[in-house]
Amino acid sequence: MGNLVLIGMPSSGKSTAGVLLAKKMGYGFIDCDLLIQGEEGALLSDLIERHGAEGFLKIEERVNAGLAADRCVIATGGSVCYCPRAMEHLKTLGTVVYLEIGAAEAERRIPDLERRGVVMCGNVTTLEELHRERAPLYERYADVTVHCGGMTLDETVAAIARAAGVVL
Repeated sequence: MGNLVLIGMPSSGKSTAGVLLAKKMGYGFIDCDLLIQGEEGALLSDLIERHGAEGFLKIEERVNAGLAADRCVIATGGSVCYCPRAMEHLKTLGTVVYLEIGAAEAERRIPDLERRGVVMCGNVTTLEELHRERAPLYERYADVTVHCGGMTLDETVAAIARAAGVVL
């Protein structure tokens, strides 16, 4: 099996569940947000403030489109869905798993959008609007979808494994 690429809204569990899944599978773990921060030497929120949403997306596209990995669980940033070149590249690396949560669940999990470093494009100002804009993009790129709203961390990890055909 190749890699598992996790996509979804901020706070959907990509990083948290991803690292546990990688550990259980004996895979490496890559957090694309941390790669961006490391390469750019700044927090995501600072990069968004400094470069704006469009500038940040160019950085995100470059980092994700250049990613090389084997036998890894890859946690992408929530806004990678706006980066077609990066998403097409990620699809060549392995199975893309959409961790789906509803807008209300995202709002419950993210008390402070600005500190979180969430990319808001155009006229989008709320998590509900962000969810409405991004959900079709996640669905377009996903090979499989895991509905993980209301699940515990262990349940999310098990659901991802099942959906991707991984035996833990």
